[in-house]
Amino acid sequence: MSHINVTINGRQYRMACEEGQEVRLLKLAESLETRVTELRGKFGEIGDARLTVMAALTVCDELLDANARLRTMEQELDAARNMRAAAVDRARTTQTAVAHALNAAAERIEKTTHALNRTIGGGVAIG
Repeated sequence: MSHINVTINGRQYRMACEEGQEVRLLKLAESLETRVTELRGKFGEIGDARLTVMAALTVCDELLDANARLRTMEQELDAARNMRAAAVDRARTTQTAVAHALNAAAERIEKTTHALNRTIGGGVAIG
């Protein structure tokens, strides 16, 4: 377990994190500090706790919006996968139908050729 110091709203906090996550934790703290600074610029000095809570609520709001967009995209992806599967099924059905139709046509041509050979050709094959 690693420990690093982060600064949020002018105060230092010693935080624990897993090995290798130090840079990520620093970036997260930096992002929160940026939000606190922006809110202080908009609302002035309204109290440390209030600024921190407002920044946290801003982050939560963005997270909820991102999760909603993610759910929408997952639904769209599922719909696209279903459409693709249906298209593949239709293509297979069409391919099978075309193959059967071609086989049936080939059989009719062969029968017709045999019939013509018997009646017209006098034993000489036409095709």
